[in-house]
Amino acid sequence: YSEEEVGRLALELAEEIISATLNDTPFDAAAALARLRDLDEDVRLGPSTGSIVDAAVARDVPFRRLTGGSLVQFGWGSKQRRIQAAETDMSSAIAEAIAQDKDLTKELLAAAGVPVPEGRIVSDGDAAWTAAEAIGLPVVVKPRDGNQGKGVAVNLTSRDEVLAAFAVACDICSDVIVERYLPGQDYRVLVVGDKMVAAARREPPLVIGDGVHSIRELVEEVNRDPRRGEGHATSLTKIRFDDIAKATLAAQGLDAGTVPVLGQRVVLRNNANLSTGGSATDVTDDVHPDLAASAVAAAQMVGLDICGVDIVCETVRRSLEDQGGGIVEVNAAPGLRMHLQPSFGKGRAVGEAIIGNMFEEGDDARIPLVAVAGTNGKTTTVRLIASILGCNSHRVGMTSTDGVYIQGKRIDTGDCSGPKSARNVLFHPDVDAAVLETARGGVLREGLAFDRCDVAVVTNIGMGDHLGLSYISTVEDLAVVKRVIVQNVAPHGTAVLNAADPMVVKMAGA
Repeated sequence: YSEEEVGRLALELAEEIISATLNDTPFDAAAALARLRDLDEDVRLGPSTGSIVDAAVARDVPFRRLTGGSLVQFGWGSKQRRIQAAETDMSSAIAEAIAQDKDLTKELLAAAGVPVPEGRIVSDGDAAWTAAEAIGLPVVVKPRDGNQGKGVAVNLTSRDEVLAAFAVACDICSDVIVERYLPGQDYRVLVVGDKMVAAARREPPLVIGDGVHSIRELVEEVNRDPRRGEGHATSLTKIRFDDIAKATLAAQGLDAGTVPVLGQRVVLRNNANLSTGGSATDVTDDVHPDLAASAVAAAQMVGLDICGVDIVCETVRRSLEDQGGGIVEVNAAPGLRMHLQPSFGKGRAVGEAIIGNMFEEGDDARIPLVAVAGTNGKTTTVRLIASILGCNSHRVGMTSTDGVYIQGKRIDTGDCSGPKSARNVLFHPDVDAAVLETARGGVLREGLAFDRCDVAVVTNIGMGDHLGLSYISTVEDLAVVKRVIVQNVAPHGTAVLNAADPMVVKMAGA
């Protein structure tokens, strides 16, 4: 399993299957699988966050989800970094606020010499039409503050269309932008750091007529594609046949029952967002260097380290200036799905690009970690090792049976020799090295707080009061628990064992 909740449910369902078999009672396998799929959909990371986590794992960077959502920490202690979906801890709130304000964004981009369409902010329908006439038809109407294409209407050519579009946009934001319509294709360019890493041409949700089926039937057929699902979990999203789709059809003189002729393209929305059923074709290899430079300039002018730049132009093979194209929006926390799994063309390693921008080559974001186990003497050993590391200019985090210590200051009291306290040390941004007392109780309850350590120390293995928990009834059983930290020493690491203790020597041989 990749998600613990899903693994646990699978185990419970397996138990139910066995019980049903023994008792000769029915078991609904299809319903059980549906429960597993639904739970997996609910708890696993989305495609954007998941791609970044996968890239970190490939780089051997440790990670931990901080919430049930997409907030993830990479690395330990002072080397940690955090993301939430496709935004990092370097994505400033100011830059995101600028990106959200479409008019301010255009003003800044124009100041940087980046081509943008002329536009105005209006607050009522009459002003929208006046602006449209002044700018010149056709125009685009959209909310000043919006996302995912909500409230955006394009290629408007009449007063009625402009007034209707204003009413929709106004429901999302009281300030509405009317701007010049740029003819051409809709492209999304992904910028990470100072580089363009992917580009896709986006198509609005549409169906192709066959001369036999109605538009509604064609939509149903398209939605049967296994790649299409609800939300963002699959490479494509189902086309919505809602009021916006019906209004878009009406503007073309069509309705749900119309049977389009063979080959006729029927657009069901005027924007090309994947979240509303659009599709994407990878064009990364075709992007002209000057167009890529314009996208990078736009991202840097706004201040975003990860930025989705929306461009309208005839082709990405030429610069924007050469063809009268322009940048219409920039997006913080852009969706990565269209680049990871485009509808057509090859996927791009955008997760790797983001991790590469967060961490230097060869940096696994780990700090030195020492784990200490045994029956007696663990706390004393932990203190001694922490003192040695502290003398070498490390800011040391330490867990023991009498508390958690950061740079010698106790921040928690009580028995803190379990994984929860160890995780707290690895979460702390002021820790350059960790020394963790690792008691058998925590290992038996929930394992280790880390995937590997640099040094594992086993002081001794004796009977003491350590037997009787979770079916650990002999010294041999106890040795199996204590050797867990030794089994998880890094390839370059060291195990320090007490050669005077026969059970430790036996454990080392095992």
